Amino acid sequence: MCNSKQEMNIYRKAKFEHNQHGRSPSRSSRYRLGLGLAGLLLTAGCLRPALTYDPWRVPGGTDAGQPTATLASATGGLATEATPTLQVPRITMTPAPVGVAPTPNAPADLPPLRSETTQYTVEEGDSLVQIALKHQVSVSQIVKANDIEDPSLITPGQVLTIPPASANELATAFKIIPDSELFYSPVTIGFDTRSIVWQFNGYLESYREELEDGRTLTGSEIVQEVAQNFSVNPRLLLAVIEHQSGWLRAGSPISASNDYPLGLENANYRGLYKQLGWAANELTRGYTLWEQRAVSVWSLADDQVMRIDPTINGATAALQYWFSLFLGKESWKTAVSASGFYATYLSLFGFPFAFSMDPVLPADLTQPDLILPFARGDVWSFTGGPHWGWGTGSAWAALDFAPPGGEQDYGCFESQAPVTAAADGLVVRSGNGALVLDLDGDGFEQTGWTLLYLHLAGEGRAEAGTQVKAGDPLGFASCEGGVTTGTHFHIARRYNGLWIDAAGAVPMNLGGWIASSPGIVYDGYLSKDGQTVEAFNGRADFNQIGW
Repeated sequence: MCNSKQEMNIYRKAKFEHNQHGRSPSRSSRYRLGLGLAGLLLTAGCLRPALTYDPWRVPGGTDAGQPTATLASATGGLATEATPTLQVPRITMTPAPVGVAPTPNAPADLPPLRSETTQYTVEEGDSLVQIALKHQVSVSQIVKANDIEDPSLITPGQVLTIPPASANELATAFKIIPDSELFYSPVTIGFDTRSIVWQFNGYLESYREELEDGRTLTGSEIVQEVAQNFSVNPRLLLAVIEHQSGWLRAGSPISASNDYPLGLENANYRGLYKQLGWAANELTRGYTLWEQRAVSVWSLADDQVMRIDPTINGATAALQYWFSLFLGKESWKTAVSASGFYATYLSLFGFPFAFSMDPVLPADLTQPDLILPFARGDVWSFTGGPHWGWGTGSAWAALDFAPPGGEQDYGCFESQAPVTAAADGLVVRSGNGALVLDLDGDGFEQTGWTLLYLHLAGEGRAEAGTQVKAGDPLGFASCEGGVTTGTHFHIARRYNGLWIDAAGAVPMNLGGWIASSPGIVYDGYLSKDGQTVEAFNGRADFNQIGW
């Protein structure tokens, strides 16, 4: 938190450095490779009727025969050697039968390929990966054109020469999964991750991992937590694990090392929890890039470039993008074909388009009435404009607020000002600094409008199952729930499991205060009746808000 006038003048336009749920933003003048685009397009359509079968019913439940396999040893909290008891699968589910073919998509209006050399000035937060995707070239093309010594580092203000886009090979139009299979959407209701992992009875069933926060989670618990946090379908995550490592079905790891089961060999992403979080984040990013119509090519791991077929859907784009991060051209072409990831999914759960909900967002989507999420009479600081709902790949669904405090209250301090419910609802999840408020009251965070509150202290936080009215206390802002530089809370909206852009087509409206964004993450405004408050990572007269 910043308080002096000098700090205010220096940092008024600065982005709020706070939790990115596993990643902290750099404040230096150089930025490591990474992407941070946001947004979401709303599409029209209707809900496809569900097929008449019950695929996830487990006769007799899963209590009998619970884990018989054990790990021989663990190092650094990660399972590194395993001698699980080999068991046969206990499959009782019914795979989804092949049904109606995917609905054709109208060709997307993608950016045209450039035919001339252009200049680009590096901006704060840019990366070569982002710049290459935006300009339809590979990273190596930019590196060669500018004699860059270290391709992982670029400097804001640096002027880059960008060569013309190449007329690269057109990628496949094959659709892998429907959009509803990417998200923690209504099609996941009834899917019991623990039961499914138990039924396949592979190495994932015996897996245990100690996290940095001291908790020890099972394989199925890791999948479910990542699914809920990033709002990505756990069924898809299990298919990703199986495709990359074989852990869902194999009795022991196929890979010689358990440290990097999804293939990202990076010491910062060691263990299934971080590997799966990385995958969920990048899958979400791929969807966001596509829905923003921000890309027309994929730059592959071997520096080949593939033009995107404009008739694919968003979830297929998400998988094509994710595989582009670590596969070369021939391997990538196989992975996104009918004989690649689709075949893995088909062998596990059946026909993916049997779970199609088209579209996930209605064309006439409107936000229900919300009020400012703090008590009348309290004055809070608007510290973070529109930014990622979770991770760095989702739509900019979230806003941040810091509680009132004195001159001595900065950084991580204990707040006595309650964070309140912005609407009537049911608390459906509460733990690890997070609380999810279900606004339709059906008890499922996969359906309708939900609000995520993050960084709520454990003490005083409303428990799951609590029914609340607008204005009721939910807890207190804190530094819990991730790495953060100061006491605050993060509030984000989802509909049917999709993160909804706080400054998008359906802007966040908190009691008449409407969110807007200049296009820079964490910058932004709240406006009402001619008044405007500006996001700022501290306390200042221009970011104070109350009612």
